[in-house]
Amino acid sequence: MKVLVINCGSSSVKWQVVESDSGKRLAEGKAERIGSDGRTHEDALKEILEEAKTHAPEAVGHRVVHGGEAFHAASVIDDEVLGAIEACVPLAPLHNPVNLAGIHAARALLPDVPHVAVFDTAFHSRMPRRSRMYAIDTELAKEKGIRRFGFHGTSHKFVAGLAADYLKTPVQDLRIITLHLGNGASACAVELGSSSETSMGMTPLEGLVMGTRSGDVDPGVVLKLARELGIDEAERVLNRESGLKGLSGIGNDLRDLQAKAEEGHDGARLALTVFAHQVRKYIGAYAAVMGGVDAVVLTGGIGENSAPMRRRILQRLEFLGVRMDEDANQGAKVTDDDPVRDISEPGARVKTLVIATNEELEIARQTQEIASGAKKIAQKKPIPIAVSARHIHLTREALDALYGEGYELTPYKPLSQPGQFACEEKLTIIGPRNKIEGVRILGPLRPGCQVEISRTDEFFLGVDAPVRHSGKTKGSAPITLEGPKGTLKLEEGLICAWRHIHMTPADAEAYGVKDKEYVEVAVKGGPRDLIFGDVLVRVKDSYALEMHIDTDEANAAELGRMSEGDIVDAEVYVTPNDAEAVIREKS
Repeated sequence: MKVLVINCGSSSVKWQVVESDSGKRLAEGKAERIGSDGRTHEDALKEILEEAKTHAPEAVGHRVVHGGEAFHAASVIDDEVLGAIEACVPLAPLHNPVNLAGIHAARALLPDVPHVAVFDTAFHSRMPRRSRMYAIDTELAKEKGIRRFGFHGTSHKFVAGLAADYLKTPVQDLRIITLHLGNGASACAVELGSSSETSMGMTPLEGLVMGTRSGDVDPGVVLKLARELGIDEAERVLNRESGLKGLSGIGNDLRDLQAKAEEGHDGARLALTVFAHQVRKYIGAYAAVMGGVDAVVLTGGIGENSAPMRRRILQRLEFLGVRMDEDANQGAKVTDDDPVRDISEPGARVKTLVIATNEELEIARQTQEIASGAKKIAQKKPIPIAVSARHIHLTREALDALYGEGYELTPYKPLSQPGQFACEEKLTIIGPRNKIEGVRILGPLRPGCQVEISRTDEFFLGVDAPVRHSGKTKGSAPITLEGPKGTLKLEEGLICAWRHIHMTPADAEAYGVKDKEYVEVAVKGGPRDLIFGDVLVRVKDSYALEMHIDTDEANAAELGRMSEGDIVDAEVYVTPNDAEAVIREKS
């Protein structure tokens, strides 16, 4: 599909026509001086479309900076979506208004092709609550819409995907730290395919040191500046006079700062060292959050082009398994046609990659997916819902340790998934605070041990179990198992299972979904209607159609036995009037 990608700024419009399948750029340009002499975004887009229309774009993809809590994915633009974007203007006053201006102008000039909004915030929308919440009064935070959203999502998603391709490993099996380093800079912990942490917060001001933005500062500093300078001036200082520019006192161009530092300029040296220190600090933090790291990716103008800064950032990380090859670092040149360079030493446990980001291509791909109706969910039969109580999967070695060598499991009853069964055998799981007795083992034996519990169990036991896809136990929580013949301490393997649907390939085709996609499932007609978001689709020939949720989730919906749910093609959006999240079913 030929996609016109539009990125509207306050005084310019960047654009490309991209062949989304091949990634080829058919045309590109930049309209500048918007706002000068009465020149509007509509004027600029008229000029752009005169050039772009020779390539007959079949859809238009618009970059939108802030989707708030409204958007978890790209969305076809209609009046309701426009209202939701407008409701997010207070969260991004410098960005969303010009994004909207570009959308209005382009829709007027190209009314017969689909227009799709692609949000910087969407990739981070599945961050766990512990990552997205600030430690302020929760009711106040809800009322004012205060939470961490994250940005640069299209870039983080794109380079994580290229890293996985280079490593020949599904992104769902990797823990990647992506560093988008440019005039705007952010870090992201991409854990098993999803953003689990990111450095930017409610606005793009939080996190790493940037060209002119401060990044992390004590909130007391913000209050002091606001009291003494006034709110508008404090905002200007933190957004436009801080970061590399504020530290150096001479500017925010890294190339100039590097040259000045080599001449002995103290401010330039300070700016470079603080920038690198902050990035390095986030790498260490995100490795801890994910329980390890498989790859570190550097991208953006600085990440792709500054070998000296890459060296500064990556030094002293050998304890994590990060070892950089200096010759490879110096020679690393990336382009859209040759986007990945490995700068790690041979044999390094953690791969260090320089990757050329291509946000326009990512926007084009998401636009094609949405515009072509790939996400349209067919209305089919309801899906049976099973409540998965806490349970244990064991290896042969673990069963021997707990029950004695050669012990065989005793089937109690078959489960809905073919070949699986509940066992007569039960164990005690022991945490730092408490223990839970009588936790049933499920068979057959597996290659790895896995203990699945609910959030209520987690707090009772006194552990911190990550929400994971089944089987993804690397870097998860430890737990001790007690059986009749011994105890076994697992260093990892304790998880809260991600809600998911088992499907056969025929089921997936009928519902119009793919393996490892996320859908929403509506439960209706009971005492409490509810829509479960972020439900993982798992497809395999041996599966039987069924959705699995844990006991906490079932209690929230007041589900009984034999409950069912419907996959819906739904979007969550914010109403302009009250900024509350509501569900709009499009099916």
